[in-house]
Amino acid sequence: MKTLVTPVLIISAAALLTAANVDSIQPGGLTVHEWGTFTSVAGEDGSAIDWSVLGCKSDLPRFVNDFGYRGLKGGIAGTVRMETPVLYFYSAREVDAHVKVTFPQGIITEWYPQAEYEVHQNGGTDGSTPVAPRNIAGCMKCHASLNGINTSLENVTGALEWSNIHVQPGSSPSLPVESEPSRYYAARQTEAAPLAIGGQQEKFLFYRGVGRFPVPLSARVSSDGRVVVENHGQRPVANVILFENHDGRMGYRTAGAMEGSLTLDAPRLDGSFSQLRHDLETTLIAQGLFPKEAHAMIETWRDSWFEEGSRLIYIVTAPTVDAVLPLQVEPAPSETVRVFVGRIEVVTPGTRRSVETAIAKGDWPTVDRYSRFLEPILKRIYTGNRAKAGEVENRLRNFQASREGGGCR
Repeated sequence: MKTLVTPVLIISAAALLTAANVDSIQPGGLTVHEWGTFTSVAGEDGSAIDWSVLGCKSDLPRFVNDFGYRGLKGGIAGTVRMETPVLYFYSAREVDAHVKVTFPQGIITEWYPQAEYEVHQNGGTDGSTPVAPRNIAGCMKCHASLNGINTSLENVTGALEWSNIHVQPGSSPSLPVESEPSRYYAARQTEAAPLAIGGQQEKFLFYRGVGRFPVPLSARVSSDGRVVVENHGQRPVANVILFENHDGRMGYRTAGAMEGSLTLDAPRLDGSFSQLRHDLETTLIAQGLFPKEAHAMIETWRDSWFEEGSRLIYIVTAPTVDAVLPLQVEPAPSETVRVFVGRIEVVTPGTRRSVETAIAKGDWPTVDRYSRFLEPILKRIYTGNRAKAGEVENRLRNFQASREGGGCR
């Protein structure tokens, strides 16, 4: 195994670009492509643990639907953040479509354009009673006395349904844009057909959620600092990458396809982002995405996938995606491609040292780089001392509030 090398990708990028492009779309049918990310945090034994899956800072434009989940008092206890699945449609002619996505052991928290939204109890939608869809945050706050909704997500299924989708190839509608920058807009840079739904227009269907379901890989840090990866699924994972970024220096190791288990040494921090981006785009195209889709996915998440810290990045198998997020599209597409990237945040000795040093120095800008995953990092640092961890979290919130003119409530 070598750093900065992808030996398993034997198909050349040029061949992939030729095979996977919009010219291959069947002229009489509907083609649907989707990409998204499942983000989790590895505990000391390598399995996914509870963490602040939602948080209260939004990186989305205000026109995206959000019914009060962010900043929800008490939070939502989950293990996986389902980040930005994006559904693209391709057709040679105009067509009307209907889409429904369900999320067993999860809820959908944000979406656009407008859709019919429901949350069901008892693990499914068949015969169960929906929980007040228009004020789900309020229901969660008072779940003990109202609907008894289980905020741990174990017996909950979220559902989102878009009716009367008008797929309009060749059109150039005016799409909503706000003055503030957002990673949301990068997903528009494809050749997908524009969509019109109930007076709203977009290049894709967008949604996010939080859930509690088993991820296929575990990632445990051994006593010598290496990362032990185990595949608990029934199929090989197409590609596995161990990535690190410390103080702006990055590196990665590519393990290729894996089943069973493997152990990865920490990468040398002498990597090239351009090479990593090329390798990832090539991998995503090999899984069936069009080149512009793969590029849009990486541009959407470049400041998140490659932020400070250590993480495992892998391709989620298509059967796992279908089981976690059942998708129904009418009329039935001639081709459906769903490519999801798994991200497992790993608390390595290097991450611990970086956070501990920054806390000791009162270097809150550095601590803030880890803020999304700070809670599980502090639990690892201050084992058995929740008061100390809480003190650090409060000091970080005070720093964020003073810098931004307000903090998370």
